[in-house]
Amino acid sequence: MHFPPASKVAATKDERLTMAEVLRACMPAHVRDHKMPMHHWRTLRALMACRTPALGAHVYRCAECGREHFVPHSCRNRHCPTCQPARGAEWMSRQCELLLPIPYFHIVFTLPHQLNALIAQNQAALYKLLFDAASATLLEFGRNRFKAVLGITSVLHTWGQTLNDHYHLHCIVTGGGLSSEGSQWISAAKHWLFPVRALSKVYRGKFCSGLRALHERHKLEFHGHLQGCASNSKFDALLRDSCRRKWVVHAKRPFNGPETVLAYLARYTHRVGLSDARLAAFDERKQTVSFRYKDYAHASEHKTMTLGMSEFVRRFRLHILPPKFTKIRHYGLLANRGRTQRIEQARVLLDTRAANTSSTMTATHVPLRRQPEPMKCPFCQDIRLVLIRVITAPGSRAPAILDSS
Repeated sequence: MHFPPASKVAATKDERLTMAEVLRACMPAHVRDHKMPMHHWRTLRALMACRTPALGAHVYRCAECGREHFVPHSCRNRHCPTCQPARGAEWMSRQCELLLPIPYFHIVFTLPHQLNALIAQNQAALYKLLFDAASATLLEFGRNRFKAVLGITSVLHTWGQTLNDHYHLHCIVTGGGLSSEGSQWISAAKHWLFPVRALSKVYRGKFCSGLRALHERHKLEFHGHLQGCASNSKFDALLRDSCRRKWVVHAKRPFNGPETVLAYLARYTHRVGLSDARLAAFDERKQTVSFRYKDYAHASEHKTMTLGMSEFVRRFRLHILPPKFTKIRHYGLLANRGRTQRIEQARVLLDTRAANTSSTMTATHVPLRRQPEPMKCPFCQDIRLVLIRVITAPGSRAPAILDSS
């Protein structure tokens, strides 16, 4: 694989670094120190090729000034911080149809750092277990407290602000649900859903029970310093150490209606570990990358962290998802099968209630995201661009990264 010279990615005051540029500079140092699984290679190759001639391009001519405009194709990879905002907007336009005129709650389920090494070696199995344990806990509390089926949208995040491994699940939960027979809508209180201490205990029990079952069925892998945990005694010791402290379940302030939920989901559902906007500098001489972060331990103070090139890529790779793994999932009222019928029934019941209480808010009041601005000519800013040529990517396989020198 060829990489462009490092000097090509030095940031200027007027230019913003992109992840593609930084990775092209960092990869030569990283590949000397680390071996990577094939799906990591595919992901990083896609990101490095993003918006370069390696993926092909569209060429437009401006009807006003007559100049041609070269638009390279994007990679559309779900780990690419440059591509994800647009994909998030597309996803959000579809989710508008699922929002209801009710309060929504934001609950975050975290995993203790004592399990980080085990999770890193068993990502697919333990990410799924995190989804299963958190959703089962919320649905169980909904059945017990409200005798209703709640709606849950869960989004997996694996990172902290410094690209360290911090595994947690963001859950957006409806403030109420359909009764078991579907004949009535049962509402939760406007400002409170469930006690977080009780949620934490049940969630911890479900996750640890599932983890033990995976171990008993020999579904977990243990490598390096974790090899000893394959034995029952060492595995039990790891579980005891993990359960020694309380597992954190954090209930944030409830959203102020569907509009706020929409704004939140637009930010979080397609977020990746590090956005282009947080990249601060690349130092060719020192072989380092700097990025901005919030230090939540010190009143969310804004700081800058500097890492060596290889370490930067290693941390970024911690958050590459297993192939075909779904990181946004829906449960209960919002579960995929039969969802349209349940949402329609909920709207009917909520509209009836709103009419009885003289409420004017309906689900149709949820605003759609604004349409993206039309493409403009970079020379005269006119929007009358005519497609004159499509340049296809060379070859049918994932393109090699071209040397731009």
